[in-house]
Amino acid sequence: MAILEKIRKRTTVMILIIGLALFAFVISDVLTRGGFGDPKVGTTVGEVNGESISLEEFRRKMEIASSQFGNQASSTQIVNSVWNQEVRTALLNQQFEGLGLDIGPDQIIEVIRNNPSYTQNPQFQDENGFFDETAFLNFLAELKVNAPQQYNLWLETEKGLVQSAREQSYFNLIRAGLGATLQEGELEYHLANDKVDIRYVRVPYSSIPDSTIQVSKEDIAAYIKDHPEEYKQEAARDIRYVFFEEKASEADRAAIREGLEGLLGDGMEFMEELDSTVVIPGFRSTTDMDAFLDRHSDTRYDTLFRSRAELPAQFADTLLNLEVGEVYGPYQDGEYFKVSRMMGKKPGGSVKASHILIAYQGAERANPSVTRTKEEAEARAGELLAEAREEGAVFAELARANSDGPSAPRGGDLGYFQEGVMTAKFNDFAFQNPVGTIGLVETEFGYHIVKVDDKQDIVRVATLTRLIEPSEETVNTLFTEATTFEMAVIDDKKGFADKAAEKEYQVRPINKIKALDENLPGLGSQRRIAQWAFNEDTKVGDVRRFDLNNGYAIVQLTATYREGPMSVEDASVQVLPILRKERKAAQIIAANEGKGLEELASSNGVQVSSASSLNAKAPTIAGAGREPLVVGTAVTLDTGAVSGLIKGESGVFKLEVTNKEVAPNMENYAPYANNIQNSLGARVLSEAFNALKERAEIVDNRAAFY
Repeated sequence: MAILEKIRKRTTVMILIIGLALFAFVISDVLTRGGFGDPKVGTTVGEVNGESISLEEFRRKMEIASSQFGNQASSTQIVNSVWNQEVRTALLNQQFEGLGLDIGPDQIIEVIRNNPSYTQNPQFQDENGFFDETAFLNFLAELKVNAPQQYNLWLETEKGLVQSAREQSYFNLIRAGLGATLQEGELEYHLANDKVDIRYVRVPYSSIPDSTIQVSKEDIAAYIKDHPEEYKQEAARDIRYVFFEEKASEADRAAIREGLEGLLGDGMEFMEELDSTVVIPGFRSTTDMDAFLDRHSDTRYDTLFRSRAELPAQFADTLLNLEVGEVYGPYQDGEYFKVSRMMGKKPGGSVKASHILIAYQGAERANPSVTRTKEEAEARAGELLAEAREEGAVFAELARANSDGPSAPRGGDLGYFQEGVMTAKFNDFAFQNPVGTIGLVETEFGYHIVKVDDKQDIVRVATLTRLIEPSEETVNTLFTEATTFEMAVIDDKKGFADKAAEKEYQVRPINKIKALDENLPGLGSQRRIAQWAFNEDTKVGDVRRFDLNNGYAIVQLTATYREGPMSVEDASVQVLPILRKERKAAQIIAANEGKGLEELASSNGVQVSSASSLNAKAPTIAGAGREPLVVGTAVTLDTGAVSGLIKGESGVFKLEVTNKEVAPNMENYAPYANNIQNSLGARVLSEAFNALKERAEIVDNRAAFY
């Protein structure tokens, strides 16, 4: 194939490139990870409340997890999964130890009794089909003697079962301490069912321009200090980069097209063994298409007949209309230039059909629940055939209601198929009858009422393809450009943006990269860049070139963020709107103290509005949005009462309660109390663990190893 020819021609260059890449990888690993026994790396991947997580054990669990995940997860995702499990296990085990919570042999057996993978295994069941504890224990004893490796695997499984049982006991203890009284149930009932109608005035915060509200850096800093838990940040990095993409130039594209065009006609080649020049058939005339494409194309000869849906959508009509032997192209389809030649056609070679299967007892693959005889099946099939042929009959509905086949939920639709796919009699009926025909076919599966829905022509197309890829000259030029830019910005780190602008390169920023990030916007999976950005030797302004699968990225570190309180600059985006709203609320309240609803509305250019059936559990006011404090205030007031000025979410409110509808009392509020208890119980697992995690001192060294 063409690609293999290119590789063979550049064997020496490829070996040199691979050797240099391996050398660069080793050196890079030494420099970025402190190789050759760097003592800073250590032997622990982290700590949980002073308890170390061994790197060796972590790697062993990584191997197990990798085999379980397969190709469904990246290495970083697997690292994170194992880490989260290790932290969880450590935190909970510390709790178990403090409480003296353990699981004995009897409890382990009880856990096994509740595990279907053991209780439903016939090997561990007695003659009545019940789990036999003695049989299970005898099996383990035999494993220990005769299959020690399998026994060791069981011990690992047992550890998991014990851990799961301990966790269940621990969370059950917490659940036992949670409850709800009947009074709480009564409150829950009224919060959900009491309704209130109000008249209200809202003076929106937007009535005061933001530009009139002055907020200083000192104000923002003071707010952050008063709310430290809300404005914490993880360690993060900002970078910017210029990407040099390896892609074919216009000259490369033209050369690839010309190369394809040169293969269409016959050529001349001198044959030494014949001592003469012979004609070499081109794509248009070759009689050995398989060998021709194997030698000249980037894809092999597809000998199958294809329907319209299987051809490139943009070119399907053109290809279908080719006469046998006719050639179309070159044309671009995705990342390839192609030339196609029609090799054969089969009119109506793909059929779309639907069927209703009436199976009978003893038919091949018949469901055991089918009890009808063959004679009964034939009679029922005849009845359905008559129904299907009636005017106005909907075949799909008949199939859904009556078919014994797996296609019944789809209305019997079997989709498109070619000759030889279906069993012989079914196949013959579908291909030998015109579209719209409905008939009865008997096969080894039962009786089929078959409807021929559609027919399509199918074609065999030979396609000569060449990948649109950059030439060696283009790749070398790109490397030179990337290296030149890299050298320039290393010498002048502050001139990164200016030098990129001079060359009309696009500078792209990526902000707030975390230490364990893997996928970077615009660059994809680039764990190495995140590792470099977090390396303690990498300083703001530093530049490095990264070789990617499809080019080069010249990356500069532009900012670092330490773990802890956010800076005023970083927090201002969140804090500034809060402080503005507070100051606007204070202004509005100060200017409107003592005013009634009408006066408040008149003096602020707004209207008195109404809202009905407000409910504390869904505190939303039509036209004003979610306003929990406003609705909560209304619920507490009596009919006719007027509130003070309320600092809401979207403005300052004043309201009057015009009607209250209190839900009738219930004889027993236990259902509502139970709902509260069940809700709390469902949150125990996550919230208890999160509470332990928040209080814990966790040292995370993953970024040093992965």
